[in-house]
Amino acid sequence: MSTMNISLPEALKSFVDEQVAHRGFGTSSEYVRELIRKDQDRQHLRQLLLDGAGSESAAPVDSAYFDDLRRRARGSQAG
Repeated sequence: MSTMNISLPEALKSFVDEQVAHRGFGTSSEYVRELIRKDQDRQHLRQLLLDGAGSESAAPVDSAYFDDLRRRARGSQAG
């Protein structure tokens, strides 16, 4: 694993220390890694949404579509 040093103003360092203490992180590095992972996930989701918005619809999006989507979502929660 590589090492990266960052400088933070005291207010941000205090915030990070509080998050580590109150949210179950062992170190500030674990907290920062989690923030980076979440940011990667958000960027990936954003790209998927943009790709989907730019693509043609494969099926009509009407009430039947949403009824089927709800049915499938409920079925996947059963397991």
